[in-house]
Amino acid sequence: MEAVAKLKNYPTGPRKMRLIADVVRGMEVEKALSILEFHPQHNAIPLAKLLKSAISNWEQKNDGSSAADSSLVVKTVFVDGGAVIKRMRPAPQGRGYKVRKRSNHVTIIVDSKN
Repeated sequence: MEAVAKLKNYPTGPRKMRLIADVVRGMEVEKALSILEFHPQHNAIPLAKLLKSAISNWEQKNDGSSAADSSLVVKTVFVDGGAVIKRMRPAPQGRGYKVRKRSNHVTIIVDSKN
């Protein structure tokens, strides 16, 4: 039985978050958590928290059975673009440059191997 956890409107560009999501996809949960814990990019912290939330959701769905006993796998991770906040930055000669502050939505699905 699979469990889902979602992170909405995290203020980072989706391309940066996808780099870490690609590392974790298809991995065992314990190994993925250890990789995310020591990953140098700042996006790894909220992704690790989201993975822990997905594990907790799986444990609640399966009547409190421990995730350590069964071999859990990160089944799918996908990152979608979120809302874009548009701002103007002053530019030379009275012009303005557009600044697009992007955000993203991350969804993690965790399932047992068998």
